[in-house]
Amino acid sequence: MSIVQGTTTEKFDRLREVFEQQLSSGEDVGASVAVYFKGELVADLWGGFTDEQMTKPWERDTILNVWSVTKTMTFLVALMLSDQGLLDFHAPVKTYWPEFAQNGKAAVEVRHVMGHTAGLPFWSGPMESEDLADWDFCTSALAAQAPLWVPGTVSGYHLVTQGYLIGEIVRRITGMTFGEFFKAEVANVLDADFHIGLPESEDSRVSSVIPAPGSILDGLDPQSIAYRAWTSPPLDFMWPRERWWRGAEIPSSNGHGNARSVAKIQSIIANRGEFEGKRFFSEKTSDQIFETQAHDLDLVLGIEAHFGMGYGLASSVTPLGPRGCYWAGLGSLIIMDQDLGLTIAYTPNKMQIVPGGTRGANIARAATESVFS
Repeated sequence: MSIVQGTTTEKFDRLREVFEQQLSSGEDVGASVAVYFKGELVADLWGGFTDEQMTKPWERDTILNVWSVTKTMTFLVALMLSDQGLLDFHAPVKTYWPEFAQNGKAAVEVRHVMGHTAGLPFWSGPMESEDLADWDFCTSALAAQAPLWVPGTVSGYHLVTQGYLIGEIVRRITGMTFGEFFKAEVANVLDADFHIGLPESEDSRVSSVIPAPGSILDGLDPQSIAYRAWTSPPLDFMWPRERWWRGAEIPSSNGHGNARSVAKIQSIIANRGEFEGKRFFSEKTSDQIFETQAHDLDLVLGIEAHFGMGYGLASSVTPLGPRGCYWAGLGSLIIMDQDLGLTIAYTPNKMQIVPGGTRGANIARAATESVFS
């Protein structure tokens, strides 16, 4: 039996070969890959194992924590609310969340939150791990603290805080938690197997996340913004194995799904707001994705980052087309190209510390080359 299960159209056979090579070489332990091209699911692949001991095969319905790829779901919802006239990216956050105006943040705009320039890349006060499951605690603390820089002037990747910031704006507008709104208005509409706040009934389908060797903190100055972003609270890559993490709503980091569900949802972006016969927002609204919010050396990532309205855009680090956007999460990767009508998703259980990582780049390259073959 092939190490890779699933299907591709003939045009995308090369993608299957690359994926199978990564699994057979041990670069990947278990993963899924999905590609939509012009609205068609042209690759739906999975393989390997869900555990380090390689005892449990990855199945078609296996899901896992996709880390920061979860953020793309918050960007999508924000675009939907913008299209409905309920959210103005250029309005102050306090318009929707009055308490946010505390401590010098009255002028912080929604677009600053979307583009990681709001100056709130971590919690300045004491935080315990499981405080992340306490929505009111996390959002109240962010509302009370002062920005670390003049908002809008520089980006510092809001590693975990961004999900709470966007999520609270969504809650104030809709009266629903972010996970509830996303489920009702996106996941259920597309019948997409993606969860922000995973029910315990789904735990048997979850693949273990396998931490990468080394430390994300290696070489960082303990006084730096980057170091504090990773340690406020100290992130533990074993959290996804715990029920408190899975069940919480952490819209920056704890979405559970697979490549098929991520690609299906984000194909809304690749198709300029419409997918599977439903329009989620207008093409004019989708143009906002490509409005640059920051393009410089990011204070947390330590590399060139080009942020549009939430999504990452083309840079020297990420060579994309003029209508291409993406985000990555410690291994997982999602790329959309509106000119091509292409969506590529890769969700591995073996983490990579380098944003996106070489394995994701190999998958993306094979998928893109297949389009032009």
